Amino acid sequence: MKTSIATVSVPGNLREKLEAIAAAGFDGIEIFEQDFIADEGSPREVGQRIRDQGLEITLFQPFRDFEGLPGALRVKAFDRAERKFDLMQELGTDLVLFCSSLHPEALGGIDRAADDFRELGERAAKRGIRVGYEALAWGRHVNDHRDAWEIVRRADHPNIGLILDSFHTLGRKIDPDTIRRIPSDKIFFVQLADAPLIEMDLLYWSRHFRNMPGEGDLDVTAFMQAVTATGYQGPVSLEIFNDQFRGGSPASVAKDGLRSLVSLMDDVRRREPGTRIDLPEMPARVEVSGTAFIEFASQGEEARNLSHFLTTLGFDETGRHISKNLSLWQQGDIRIIINQEAKDFAGTTYTVHGTNICDIGLEVASAEETVARATALGAEPFQQPLTEGQIDIPAIRGLGGSLLHFLDGSSKLKSVWASEFHIDKPARDGAGLKRVDHVAQTMSYTEMLSWTLFYTSLFRMGKSPMVDVIDPDGLVRSQAVEADGQGFRITLNGAETHRTLAGSFLADSFGAPVQHVAFASEDIFASAAALEAAGFKALPMPDNYYADLVSRFDIAEDRLALMKRHSILYDRDAEGEFFQIYSRPFAGGMFFEVLERRGNYRGYGAPNAPFRIAAQKRMLRQKGVPRK
Repeated sequence: MKTSIATVSVPGNLREKLEAIAAAGFDGIEIFEQDFIADEGSPREVGQRIRDQGLEITLFQPFRDFEGLPGALRVKAFDRAERKFDLMQELGTDLVLFCSSLHPEALGGIDRAADDFRELGERAAKRGIRVGYEALAWGRHVNDHRDAWEIVRRADHPNIGLILDSFHTLGRKIDPDTIRRIPSDKIFFVQLADAPLIEMDLLYWSRHFRNMPGEGDLDVTAFMQAVTATGYQGPVSLEIFNDQFRGGSPASVAKDGLRSLVSLMDDVRRREPGTRIDLPEMPARVEVSGTAFIEFASQGEEARNLSHFLTTLGFDETGRHISKNLSLWQQGDIRIIINQEAKDFAGTTYTVHGTNICDIGLEVASAEETVARATALGAEPFQQPLTEGQIDIPAIRGLGGSLLHFLDGSSKLKSVWASEFHIDKPARDGAGLKRVDHVAQTMSYTEMLSWTLFYTSLFRMGKSPMVDVIDPDGLVRSQAVEADGQGFRITLNGAETHRTLAGSFLADSFGAPVQHVAFASEDIFASAAALEAAGFKALPMPDNYYADLVSRFDIAEDRLALMKRHSILYDRDAEGEFFQIYSRPFAGGMFFEVLERRGNYRGYGAPNAPFRIAAQKRMLRQKGVPRK
């Protein structure tokens, strides 16, 4: 299988696009005519530049408004085609995309279109060129791949074939299994794109909201299952039009593109047994059963303040590393590490971000297989020199250059705590915090699709619908991603402006990846009392919040009084109840959350977010935030 991507999918000029696509590891490109025209090179020079990058031109596109034209318009269409054939030969490619006509004078009729393509096939054959016909979802007369196939079938010419595009099929809700009936030798090319399910004009949806397979809601896997079932062995290419990507980095967009293709084709191989897919084998998506540890990089007075803060949350310092300046803090099944090493990875991140969460440890079924799959999907493995007694724990780079370490049940990794730390005392119940409920990562809005793809392609995780979080100074978009079994949850928060709480944290911390961690309690009121006794100071909520709360929910007066005393926020849906307490901001805008889920509540208290954010902003000083 050859991997390909349309140049229109990647931001930048043609040179930047080609460099990014080649570096990502693609085999070839669809050269979009607009990208070629905007370049200063001649067709031969551009073609050679592409080949010098180790790429081939898998497709030239698009040719518009060809079939069904009357009289002089038909003559002109064939003349245009001949000129494009000249250009293709100079570029060094033999396949061109003709999309179904939108011309206002185009005439319908399967046979009329087939006659046009039969004649075009004769002209193309003389040049050694093949023509692929694609049904645009908004085509004037042809908007369904089944009609496009019938035109190709009736044209009955070896140089005329079909081009299939997942967006055009799935966007019109056409059953992709209808593709299984098409002979593989008549499918000349396959293009892929996903998209969120939005009810809007098809053309506008296509031009602004396409994304990589796995980033949207279309069943691109079922589409490719149908394609591979025909025996198709040609290129599989991405054609993405997306406003977010246009403002992104060419390198990251191209890298995400290859990750999406490799992950998709691995899914197809597993769901469509017996199909031939020429990609290296990789382990299946990995199950995450829990959060093994949260590691802070910190130094000096900031580390001492963080240690004090943890004691107010009911954590105890239970041990220290045998050879490094690391302290281990525990409560329930939660492990927090404060790393004060100045010369290792944590020291580097502290220099850049200040106190920050630099590393998250995940409990997985197989650490070795996790890194193997991550590497196959383009993630960067991480290693640094080990000190005395340290165990080599498999790891990769994550958001903002942070780390993800993986621990499994193997004897080596299972013993890491006893092997690497002098444990002074066992973990206590503390304030009744049992486990990490979720981690909230902050990023620019343009990065959200990329990191959603990262997590869902690597782990067995599903995504919840994206929600808008209203900040007094702007909008933050939030996407929750949850592991099967809910052992690991992460919320990805995309900021569009530095004026929002999330945006200011991102700017002030120079891109620190984690803004808050939420701990689960099984009795929020008992935890609140224990936190108060330990000296914890909750984020204060105004009386107006609670007055509004009782207007929306039936809450007993004694319970409401406790909620007001401890600044407990509340939400309820058809599945259950949700309680949450927030800490005051610390270390540049980070904060903790304590929560309890009752019943099957699966959300994150989104209705409370505007009031929580407003309260947090009130706590911030004009410059900086309280460190305690």
